[in-house]
Amino acid sequence: MQPLVSPGAGPIPGVPSQQPTNLFRFGEITLYSTQLFAPGTALANSSSRLFATPLGAQGQGYSTSLTISETNLKEGGRIPSGQAYDVYGVATQVIGASVVGSAVTQDLSFATAADVAILQNIVSNGALSWDFTQTKVNICPVMSAGAGGGLFGAVSTNAAAATTGAMNNGNGGIWMYRKHPVALPGNTTFAVLLEFGSRAAAIPNAEATTGAAVRVVLLGYYKSVIEIG
Repeated sequence: MQPLVSPGAGPIPGVPSQQPTNLFRFGEITLYSTQLFAPGTALANSSSRLFATPLGAQGQGYSTSLTISETNLKEGGRIPSGQAYDVYGVATQVIGASVVGSAVTQDLSFATAADVAILQNIVSNGALSWDFTQTKVNICPVMSAGAGGGLFGAVSTNAAAATTGAMNNGNGGIWMYRKHPVALPGNTTFAVLLEFGSRAAAIPNAEATTGAAVRVVLLGYYKSVIEIG
């Protein structure tokens, strides 16, 4: 019996004798993690490990569980099995935080001179590095990490000495890994270090409750394996 084909059609392609056992899914994604610096925290010569604490656990300066605002990692410090990430961008956001005991509210504007100094200190003195257990690789200063591109905004003081306005750490003009992404295969153990040199000032304790949270975001592509048989 001859198969039904259109006149002039080419040969019928071969059909595999086995069904595929898995499929691949691709897409864009971000991985992010946050470090909290409470008032009075000394930054000089310090090193903080981000991406080490998963969602729902305590760590990275927080005395209560990390929420979706702080991280989206389900497992701290490791890429899940069956998934792979290619990181093509790194961003760093500095967030004003009100810290009263264990209660943290990340809603403060960098509007006063003292608050702007906190932001400037972190942006000017911080640097990011990969930590792959046995290997440490420098990434860039915070100033060059996406949202770490300097100060942006405006503040003003009126005749009554009241200050209004807001400052943030802008949008960086330099993005790392645009041409040569960093590959993070499944089961990779990693962290990102936020380090400060000896000239970094401490987070002031004058206002008692004003601190800062630093969120590092990895932008990239993912590939995951979907088992179907």
